[in-house]
Amino acid sequence: MRQHRGQALAPSLRVVSISQPYVLCAGGVVRDASGRLLMIRRARPPDEGCWSLPGGRVEPGESAAEAAVREIREETGLVVDTAMLLGRTQIAGPDGSTYLVDDFRCQLVGGELRPGGDATEARWVSIAELGSLACTPRLIETLEEWSALG
Repeated sequence: MRQHRGQALAPSLRVVSISQPYVLCAGGVVRDASGRLLMIRRARPPDEGCWSLPGGRVEPGESAAEAAVREIREETGLVVDTAMLLGRTQIAGPDGSTYLVDDFRCQLVGGELRPGGDATEARWVSIAELGSLACTPRLIETLEEWSALG
């Protein structure tokens, strides 16, 4: 596993050309005590109506890890701590932009599950059930590449 500023990076992390417009985002992989995965149904494009990990844009002055914690709280009502960076994925955005999403493995600390922010639904999903959901493109494959489903 490679290192970046002291954090472990998944082998699938790609280098992105600075010449293309991009939006830095962050999200989190959160599992409960039963091993279920925290998922949200997206309220907005891209992939409106699809199931995905909670996450969103990094705000000015905020680290990607801080953004992941904030976005998870806003979209699900749950409080988490980030444990490690799993990897970075790219998602095509509007007008030729690219979303660069840093996804973190997170530990559940507390809170009460409820949808909010950019999520119309929030729920715990078993790994067996995950394949039956209409997920965002390449979500399951990416989580498998990062060994986040085991």
